[in-house]
Amino acid sequence: MRTVNCVKLHKELAGLSEVPFEGHPLGQKIYEHVSQQAWSQWKEHMKMLMNEYRLNLATPEAQEFLIQQMDEYFFGEGKSELPPDYVPPTS
Repeated sequence: MRTVNCVKLHKELAGLSEVPFEGHPLGQKIYEHVSQQAWSQWKEHMKMLMNEYRLNLATPEAQEFLIQQMDEYFFGEGKSELPPDYVPPTS
């Protein structure tokens, strides 16, 4: 099992088993610097973005929006954009 020094969680953890978004530079960067655990957290965050913004991933605009949010989530300030009316679910 390969490990990475996870840029999101700031510790050595199991890395992804394959490059996400093969052929896109961000996919390779994620493969090299993001753990499986952080990737799972991103997938949950991405679902929220897709639902709240009602994204149609068949459109280039929605795909580009998610790529920008993913880059910000992992390599920017650590947070991606939340919808203006988003209310987190209560436990």
